[in-house]
Amino acid sequence: MARKIVMTSGKGGVGKTTVCCNLGVQLAKRGCRVLVADLDFGLNNADVALGVENLALYDLVDAVEGKCRPRQALTRHPRYPTLSVLPSGRVAEHYVSPQAIRLVLDSLAPQFDFILLDSPAGIEEGFHRAASCAEEAVLVTTPHVSAMRDADRVAGMLAHYRFGRTGLVVNLVRKDRTRRGETLSPEEISSLLRVPLLGTVPEEDRLYLNNIEGRSRPFKALAGKLLGEEDRGFGGRR
Repeated sequence: MARKIVMTSGKGGVGKTTVCCNLGVQLAKRGCRVLVADLDFGLNNADVALGVENLALYDLVDAVEGKCRPRQALTRHPRYPTLSVLPSGRVAEHYVSPQAIRLVLDSLAPQFDFILLDSPAGIEEGFHRAASCAEEAVLVTTPHVSAMRDADRVAGMLAHYRFGRTGLVVNLVRKDRTRRGETLSPEEISSLLRVPLLGTVPEEDRLYLNNIEGRSRPFKALAGKLLGEEDRGFGGRR
């Protein structure tokens, strides 16, 4: 049964979707069966980030509304055969409940080892809808003050969900700025947010949308930690 992990952030623009998709690629390259489910109905960029936006026939809303079976809404990545995407390519005409999404995800869970849920940024309805479908969480932030302030609010919300595991990824880290005291270190951010540090992504290793290659060392390390290879405190298959 798949581990359902919500990928979230306090504000947009911190690289949450990019981290989510790169992590999915790295897990798939290790032979894991991975589903990246786009629950950000407003921006829905996961299929674009993974370069499969022109391959999708159906999306999550179609599956929820019964216009297709859940399996038909999946788009398999052409380069990574164990990686699939569940896009949300359009806004639903009616309200989509967390219960309806859970039904779709639960029907797909036996086919995967990991389901990564790309959540909208912030703490609005979309965040709660995604978080209620997950069992674990990864919070993404950058060392910038505004991003950390918003991440702190999300961290407080995540605590209420009592996830089995919660980890922090600090993106766009520049060691030179940390050494000069211009930004907090990832360890200091982890302590401030009271969320265990899962990994860091240096600024020079940032991968942009439409340029997911899955070769970046930080994402390999993140995948290893999720699998329990490098950090027994966060990882290990159930």
